[in-house]
Amino acid sequence: MRFQIPNMTCGGCANRVTNAVHSVDPKAEVKADPVTLTVTVASAEPEHRFVSVLADAGYPPER
Repeated sequence: MRFQIPNMTCGGCANRVTNAVHSVDPKAEVKADPVTLTVTVASAEPEHRFVSVLADAGYPPER
């Protein structure tokens, strides 16, 4: 899964996004890149769970 996160602008944001993803799936592989404003997630969990938790953390992904 790949999400565009327009307000993930720094390393601290990337850490918060990563922590939000890991709250759904602690074993997920996460690559958060504040330069490209994207996060890539490798997980068996459904996409909607990540969209919800990212939005709750203040980093709603764009579609």
